[in-house]
Amino acid sequence: MIPGRRRFARGLGRILLLASVLVAPLAAGAVEPSKGELRSQASFRVCADPDNLPFSNDKGEGFENEIAELFAEALGLPVTYAWHPQTLGFVRNTLGAYACDVIMAVTAAHELVQNTRFYYRSTYVLLYRAADRGTYDSLDSPMAAVARIGLVANTPPAVLVERRGLIGNITSYNLIVDTRVEHPAKQAVDDLVAGRIDMALLWGPIAGYWAKRSPVPLEWVPLRSDPGTNTPMDYRISMGLRYGETEWLETLNRLIREKQKDIDRILDSYGVPLLDTRGRLVNPPPWLATAGGRSN
Repeated sequence: MIPGRRRFARGLGRILLLASVLVAPLAAGAVEPSKGELRSQASFRVCADPDNLPFSNDKGEGFENEIAELFAEALGLPVTYAWHPQTLGFVRNTLGAYACDVIMAVTAAHELVQNTRFYYRSTYVLLYRAADRGTYDSLDSPMAAVARIGLVANTPPAVLVERRGLIGNITSYNLIVDTRVEHPAKQAVDDLVAGRIDMALLWGPIAGYWAKRSPVPLEWVPLRSDPGTNTPMDYRISMGLRYGETEWLETLNRLIREKQKDIDRILDSYGVPLLDTRGRLVNPPPWLATAGGRSN
């Protein structure tokens, strides 16, 4: 069963920073006074998941790893990591324990950490097999009524499915997981490739990354909110740090401004759908570029 509508908008935040939603917040600004500027001066210390591609892993293969290296180089520092799966205790055992100084991706205006300026904006997408273009590439297609739809529970696209009366078509994947043993979004992509589902409604950076590496050609279209609803499908992503560290905040914001073109290049190379300030897709893939950037 899909939970109530009010929980859907929190789905993305749970994907990016699940632990901080589930445990008592770090909330240095709300719960305890700041301990001041305690970031390391010897290294660029990153709080990260060791097995969470395309974002990060302990082999340095994620785009957050690359952006961390970019920033560290600009600061003349090495990168070091505090590894912890993004599940229960992530913030408490990393940023909250002063084992690291920055979480590379949180939803902008996240209340549980201090946010930098956002450094990319992306969207949920509908992922489908390229051979099924025109059949399963829209939730408003006549074939959507019989489509098997993969969806990570509690994520924003559930609103779109519910409003179309397609709840009975859903194959649900867990949201609350330990990435050491389970990768639900990747499992949805694998099921799409294998023909066990016909559509997958996923966060764009995940869908874009795995689509580029799929043995079966996959395509995606951006998802848009239905008129009259207040559940967005696209989100601004920033970095998270402890409250009260204003100098560190200024440093990270400066680096984001100075390195934005390099950041965009990295994200694009991983297949991340990127939106401009008006919500328009700025790096449409070939099947969208020739169709005027169509969206679902």
